[in-house]
Amino acid sequence: MTVDKILIVDDEVIMRSFLVEALKRKGIDAQAVESGEKAIKLLQDQSYDMVITDMRMGAVSGMDVLRKAKELSPKTLVVVITAYGTVENAVEAMQLGAFHYLIKPFSLECLMATIEKANQHNVLVEENHYLREQVGSRHTQFVVAESSAMKQILTDIEKIAKSNASVFISGETGTGKEVIAHLIHYHSNRASKPFIKVNCAAVPETLVESEFFGHEKGAFTGAANKRLGRFELANGGSLLLDEVTEIPQSLQAKLLRVTQEQEFERVGGSKPIKVDVRLISTSNREIKEAIKSKVLREDLYYRLNVVPIYLPPLKERQEDIIPLAKLFLERSCKDNHTEKKTLSQGVQDKLLKYPWPGNVRELANVIERATIMVQGKVIESDHLYLDGPGVNIMTGKTIQEVEKQLIADTLQSQPNSSKAAETLGISVKELRNKLRDYNLA
Repeated sequence: MTVDKILIVDDEVIMRSFLVEALKRKGIDAQAVESGEKAIKLLQDQSYDMVITDMRMGAVSGMDVLRKAKELSPKTLVVVITAYGTVENAVEAMQLGAFHYLIKPFSLECLMATIEKANQHNVLVEENHYLREQVGSRHTQFVVAESSAMKQILTDIEKIAKSNASVFISGETGTGKEVIAHLIHYHSNRASKPFIKVNCAAVPETLVESEFFGHEKGAFTGAANKRLGRFELANGGSLLLDEVTEIPQSLQAKLLRVTQEQEFERVGGSKPIKVDVRLISTSNREIKEAIKSKVLREDLYYRLNVVPIYLPPLKERQEDIIPLAKLFLERSCKDNHTEKKTLSQGVQDKLLKYPWPGNVRELANVIERATIMVQGKVIESDHLYLDGPGVNIMTGKTIQEVEKQLIADTLQSQPNSSKAAETLGISVKELRNKLRDYNLA
């Protein structure tokens, strides 16, 4: 949240005029009042990113303004102005939640440095909010490249990462598209900047625009405070549009403009916001069909698909299966606080024969399930539970037929769509799309 709107509270007319004029020259919407009473009334009716208040005024002091501002809008930053003789009051104000204090007389440079510090603080707060969500994910990022296909992809990533071009990663669900997106970012010159993810399939359609571009306070019902969107949070870094084909058509035109101009407005706002963001998009859909059926705009696709990467399904990367299984086993033993286990030769043979309709994600789940259930040090072939009717029945079928059967069997054992989607490792929206595609709805 950048500091765009500031309320100044000071009973000295010269100070008020100086601050308003100086801030407006910097493009900041500044408003000033001469008393704490008027300030509190405005705070009850309007939203401000920052309040700059003198400590000593009339009946209502700067400390009263601070308390009321934090009560009405906890995200509003308060800067207190104090004189040399009242520094102890500034210390008290900091303890009550003031962001910073300025000692009279102060320069314009000092004021702008405080505002810049506030901008950095707000971005870090928002980034940390999203990072806490991502840290909760149980899927740690691993890359195994024993197959020639994956080795080639890793070689390509070294070249791709150095550019700023948009990347479009396609492949079936569970093949590791997000892992590749992470690799591209952390091997680029943007690695020190944010890597922000938005799961387009998981965001309600009514909130997608706000999620992408943020919103101003009061932009819609429930918008109690101004909020930064994912584009603004990713400024200078990379933004992963996971399952980009699930973005509503109504928003795709606006997204196209952002990809072209690197500029947008928050929902409910009119001020253009410039950003420098590298877009990485993923999809498990057949893109030509998505364009033909008007699910994805063709012009948007070509803007996002400057550099394409295709991740083959796990069944076409046989050399990766056992190394991945061993890596997941090591991780699962550690995460679940169990003794170290090994995979018998029988298990390895069974893993190589299975068609893996859920790809790498399914393999990780199968290994974790066995880790938890097996008490001994060796996982045998009869300890594996593979979703679906079995390897022999699946052999010779297409991946689409296997996936259809897997979904049907999962829903038969778990009719609840949310829990079925969780078991399959996909979102509820993705599950509904597949039910429609396979005529299972």
